[in-house]
Amino acid sequence: MTETIERIKELKKEKDVVILAHYYTDGSIQALADYVGDSYYLSKIAAEVPHKTIMFCGVSFMGESAKILNPEKTVIMPDSYADCPMAHMADLDRISKVREDFEDAAVVCYINSTAEIKAASDVIVTSANALKIVKALPNKHIYFIPDGNLGRYIAKSLPEKKFILNDGFCHVHTSIKKENVLQAKKIHPEAKVLAHPECTLDVLELADYIGSTAGIIDFATNSNADTFIICTEMGVLYELELKNPGKRFYSVGHRQFCPNMKRITAEKVLDQLEKMEHVIELKEELRIEANKALVRMLELAR
Repeated sequence: MTETIERIKELKKEKDVVILAHYYTDGSIQALADYVGDSYYLSKIAAEVPHKTIMFCGVSFMGESAKILNPEKTVIMPDSYADCPMAHMADLDRISKVREDFEDAAVVCYINSTAEIKAASDVIVTSANALKIVKALPNKHIYFIPDGNLGRYIAKSLPEKKFILNDGFCHVHTSIKKENVLQAKKIHPEAKVLAHPECTLDVLELADYIGSTAGIIDFATNSNADTFIICTEMGVLYELELKNPGKRFYSVGHRQFCPNMKRITAEKVLDQLEKMEHVIELKEELRIEANKALVRMLELAR
């Protein structure tokens, strides 16, 4: 493994590559990355880094987002099959139908979506900025895609708006059940429950804190508590334990695991640094349309 890491470092320098990794990748990948973060942070970093090539350790929609924001850069994925099922759970025909039925509807698209869906949307959001952005929109009707759970969570905070919800979901977060959390709380009664808003509402009702992956890390790091039950993908444990060596973190079940994120390995990173094969390509017309919604996100979130 040491030889692999050293060779990765050599090729990064030689080919002017920056490595971005999501918190849900394996800890070994986070350790070798130049930047680690959630979707919102990485989308900003992708637009700011000076490197001509971006190696994106995550799933396909993340690489697409980086390419949308950086058409002049090469974006490479370590594994071309690493995909997010939820990214495909929105429908272009349904978007058109909602626009017909509700003249003032804003199509608000979670960043966990394909480039085609982004291009058909008015603004992109992440779990970190969704509430702020939707609140800032003048539209009364909000069609929130693709994640129904995040949409319901935002809708509860904005009763003045009318939400049209989609039935998409994250299989990792929806696998976290209320009974699992209650059992974990019974075993660790002193623990704070930290939950991602992709979880179902009955789980969120049990949480002491609800927020993005980065928000969960910040809350645990700044909290006086020393024991936490984590309701999100367990790749986040790497950063939590790195920043909080004296604190304890527990899962609520064995299914808090994204197999697509875990497809990324150091060997695959090295392979693609050498071969440069898994390159993200987008038609320019599609990229321009999707970019409008991403740029609007960055502007409103600022």
